[in-house]
Amino acid sequence: MTSVLPLWFEIGSMIVLVAILVIDLLLIVRRPHVPSMREASLWVGFYVLLALIFAGSIYLLGDVQHGTEFLAGWLTEYSLSIDNLFVFVLILASFKVPSAYQQRALMIGIVLALVFRGLFILAGAAIIERFIAVFFIFGAWLIWTAWQQIKPGQEDHGGDSWVVRQAKKVMPISDEYDGGKLRTTVDGKRMWTPFMLVLISLGTTDLLFALDSIPAIFGITKSPFIVFTANVFALMGLRQLYFLLGGLLERLEYLKYGIAAILAFIGVKLILHALHENELPFINGGEHVPVPEIDIWFSLGFIVAAMAVATILSLVKANREARSRGEHLHLGAAEHREEQ
Repeated sequence: MTSVLPLWFEIGSMIVLVAILVIDLLLIVRRPHVPSMREASLWVGFYVLLALIFAGSIYLLGDVQHGTEFLAGWLTEYSLSIDNLFVFVLILASFKVPSAYQQRALMIGIVLALVFRGLFILAGAAIIERFIAVFFIFGAWLIWTAWQQIKPGQEDHGGDSWVVRQAKKVMPISDEYDGGKLRTTVDGKRMWTPFMLVLISLGTTDLLFALDSIPAIFGITKSPFIVFTANVFALMGLRQLYFLLGGLLERLEYLKYGIAAILAFIGVKLILHALHENELPFINGGEHVPVPEIDIWFSLGFIVAAMAVATILSLVKANREARSRGEHLHLGAAEHREEQ
């Protein structure tokens, strides 16, 4: 696939982004702690600003089309990552991960998400290059996933999944954590700590979310570079966002409806595009189907509106419920946990 962006910019961007992630990971390893509200806010603001600067760079070095595709892709992946983060919250609570080591678990989960998404991006780009009709499959999958988001009885995201249960059968697991270590010694016997189960659960979750996020962003852009960088920027700052939102995250009741609307919208967009570029002989005799195509600006507007409406309605309801209990709606995971 050809690109309108200079090769030096694409290579340089990858190097810088990987370096930032490595530095972020090293900071966690050297100083595990629960970040303050101010620290978390500054980091989240920094990563959002960095994404906007990156979008501006694409506008200047490439064109408006690719810059807009990055913004739409980044916002889509960011909304899906927040949904991913909500499941992370449930997993960490399920395994009772000590507060000081939650950052480490989150960062490893984010790195695993990048690895899985990177592999899916390479595979997806290769398939799309050779078989445009795969958009029918992607579109149907996203519409089905959207239904699963809002389907009753889909709230159970506990850590004791089938994969975790199988791991417990074959791996000796200690009852207690040993700091942030994966291995420990109990009565002279080497065992895995529950931290390993946490990572297995996070990795399994990442794999499942990658199945949704990659088709979704390929419905916005066919550039593997934009797909990957949008995913990186969506995941950067996610662990700080976890501590910033804290207990508020679980109160974003309508978030799943906003995400479902985005997934369904992109699913329809993919199917329309597949019909427009149709080459399947059993559809319209292998000829292109004259259907309307949804442009990138409309897509961007829909994504922003869906997330804004879902977030605002959730906050209004959460604030109303808090006031009815004589409480104040507040942010901050650290404070939220200390109260419990």
